[in-house]
Amino acid sequence: MTPVALVTGTSSGIGLHTAVELARRGHTVVATMRDTGRAGRLREAADAAGVSLDVRRLDVTDHASAAAVVGQVHADHGRLDVLVNNAGQGLVGTAEQLTDDQLQAQLDVNYLGPVNLTRAALPLMREAGEGRILTVSSVGGAVGQPFADAYCGAKFAVEGFMQSLAPVARSVGVWVSVVEPAAVGSDFVDNGERTEAGPYAVQLDAYLARAATSFANAQSAEDAGSAVADAATADEYRFRWQTSDAARTFVGASLSDLDGSRVVDYTSTWIEPPTEG
Repeated sequence: MTPVALVTGTSSGIGLHTAVELARRGHTVVATMRDTGRAGRLREAADAAGVSLDVRRLDVTDHASAAAVVGQVHADHGRLDVLVNNAGQGLVGTAEQLTDDQLQAQLDVNYLGPVNLTRAALPLMREAGEGRILTVSSVGGAVGQPFADAYCGAKFAVEGFMQSLAPVARSVGVWVSVVEPAAVGSDFVDNGERTEAGPYAVQLDAYLARAATSFANAQSAEDAGSAVADAATADEYRFRWQTSDAARTFVGASLSDLDGSRVVDYTSTWIEPPTEG
């Protein structure tokens, strides 16, 4: 039977290209987004690829309605084989500038949203004896980075949740994985929020200058979406996937850094102002 995939955050970027690529590979794809009025780019990409998508509204921060969408997708299509938790939101700001509302919003979108959807999908997949749940995290889910305190905190949290769940889910036939992109050329940065720099203006300026260079050489969203589709359709199980060589190098350096000094020393250079020569 045709596998059914539900992908969140598909109005642009990685989610858009993941949805289209999974459809190209023969999946029935339910492409969701918070505002279906923004589905124009997705529909154009699907038309160009010669595929059709089932586009639905889903706000990952509205837990009751999001869970209801999962149930309705299963009822309408008779199965749910793949869940891709892609919806996410960035925030540039450090501890002193972050408000309680900003911290909560990062948890709501990047942690609690995927957790809730996973909880809704898991019983359906367990009863079917198979399924795949992928959460698009970030290299920021393995490497803490300056001015990404709340964002990385939420991504670390979701990776910890999924890694803890993975062996239990696999025992009933469900593969739980995370996908870690590095810099990707998409609307993600533009859609993120920034706080005032306060006493850290010099450091923030240096960080933003470095980030601009990174994103100028970023992986394309189409390539990253294809990598997510690769993970969703792989024949062998892996918990952790990266979408590029840059992501593999960065994550690998952190996971092998037992005392953390290598990462902290390296990321400290990101906030040093350029030397005058």
